[in-house]
Amino acid sequence: MSCIRFNTPAQRRAMRDAAPSMLTPEEAAALAATQHPAPPVTDSKIARLRLLAADSNPKIRESAASSYHAPEDVMRMLASDPDAGVRGCVARNESTPCDILRSMASDESEMVRGWLAVNYFVPADVIERLSDDASATVRSLVRWKSELAAAQ
Repeated sequence: MSCIRFNTPAQRRAMRDAAPSMLTPEEAAALAATQHPAPPVTDSKIARLRLLAADSNPKIRESAASSYHAPEDVMRMLASDPDAGVRGCVARNESTPCDILRSMASDESEMVRGWLAVNYFVPADVIERLSDDASATVRSLVRWKSELAAAQ
């Protein structure tokens, strides 16, 4: 038996007529916020993030570093993690406090500095510092982000 289904012209017309209209991105975001609200951040959620941040597996620490709800002390600890992937997640996280991002501007990893360069929440003095970075990749990411910002 074939898994291909052939609809009749009447069926296709009925599907077109019943199809929902396309939503704008703003309408979709508003609808999602009202129908699918994010669960509240509880003490147990913060406790789980602290456990994840202390795990021996760097991939699990990356998940904690990527969380918008990680407390500042956890982010500070993860910003100095021995694994560059974990530090990269801190660098690209939009909720990382500015002073932590600032402290990462001289990170030994080009990847971490590159993530800082494209994070829109990095302070201007850090971007200025990264625009003179030893890495051509980091400098080009700073230029690319500034071109995007100028185009908007």
